[in-house]
Amino acid sequence: MSLSKQENPNSRRDFIKKSAVGVAAFSIVPRFVLGGPKYLAPSDKLTKAIIGVGGMGRNHIPYEETPVVAICDVDKKHLADVAAMVGNGVKTFADYRELIQLPEVDIVHIATPPHWHGIISVDAANAGKDVWCEKPMTHTIGEGKRVKEAIQANGRMFRINTWFRYKDVFYGMGTPAQPIKKLVDSGLLGWPLKVTIGKYTGFDWKFYWVGKENLEPQPVPPELDYETWLGPAQYKPYHPHRVHQTFRGYWDYDGGGLSDMGQHYMDPVQYFLGKDDTNPISVEVDAPQQHTDAVGTWRRITFTYADGCQIILDGEGKDVNAPYIEGPKGKLYPGFKSDIPDLERKLAAFPEPPPQMTSFVESVKTRQKFTLNEENAFRSCTIVNMGLIALKLNRSLKFDPVKLEFIDDEAANRLMNPAMREPYSI
Repeated sequence: MSLSKQENPNSRRDFIKKSAVGVAAFSIVPRFVLGGPKYLAPSDKLTKAIIGVGGMGRNHIPYEETPVVAICDVDKKHLADVAAMVGNGVKTFADYRELIQLPEVDIVHIATPPHWHGIISVDAANAGKDVWCEKPMTHTIGEGKRVKEAIQANGRMFRINTWFRYKDVFYGMGTPAQPIKKLVDSGLLGWPLKVTIGKYTGFDWKFYWVGKENLEPQPVPPELDYETWLGPAQYKPYHPHRVHQTFRGYWDYDGGGLSDMGQHYMDPVQYFLGKDDTNPISVEVDAPQQHTDAVGTWRRITFTYADGCQIILDGEGKDVNAPYIEGPKGKLYPGFKSDIPDLERKLAAFPEPPPQMTSFVESVKTRQKFTLNEENAFRSCTIVNMGLIALKLNRSLKFDPVKLEFIDDEAANRLMNPAMREPYSI
């Protein structure tokens, strides 16, 4: 994924400086725009590389029929297994910085643990690559801001890998998000709205993805470069529960089920509430005191916007009869059931939501923003990270969505930009 702790602290900065010089002249646009021997017609397939080929990385090999030409992982077994799966002479790397310099790569798919998402996204954008990143977009609010800036400064296309705002039946609701968006936009429910995400929406299915306290150090497996796996995270002795499928239970790398699934649930809410350019102004938590290393459970988290709209995360699944959306004029329940009489006929008089760019391949080819891009993904990821900071501090917080800072809370603001382990930076 990146350099090890023992490398020269300046080597990474020198690498990026040299990379920027190399890509500025020719990699700011994809290969098919450039002409020459590597020209691709718009009808031809783009290529991709995958960084992190554990469970998520290998699951996305066939996505959008983009041929995989390179893969990267710090686990030699993962790398060998997926190289055999892909075949066709796929190039393999232990260091992502080498991979992102390949001229034949159009799209970089980042499927590492979240504590690596920010650094790799910025480096890939600086190297002239379009970026497809797993959720959550970034591990911290500060990293998300820097990713957004790097994507836009380099003219890149970006997508986060959650999709419920534009396709598939939304969790527990029996409908895609578009009819919900149409209902909200119609005003038939009134305003402000309260959205309750609870057990009936399946939100508790990863609720108990928590860490273990007081892990006993174990020998590092010979196939794993653990120093590089840790990367910017603070050093902790190796234990198998820290890595691969169970890393989500530790603050240094993720944030339990809230971080792993939160953007899936809250991004569509941002979409149908029309809040893609803002964030809540407060977050309240009801939870046990969290361990400093291992993520624990929580009972309830409430986000409130400036206009009074709310998102309530019911971690315990107590609100079994709560409507999914409640407004002063009506309620919406799972299965698109409502207490508004003759809802279907009334909704027919209102326009459908605007169309969306739902193919990342077409986004890259046409240079039109994907429907879930660096701007709105940053905002929905910020909600997740607001919740995680409040949970970690175990107190309610006030937030300024314009300045992107917590109000009168230095500890919370420090957690927006926590120190990375030297020599890493973003």
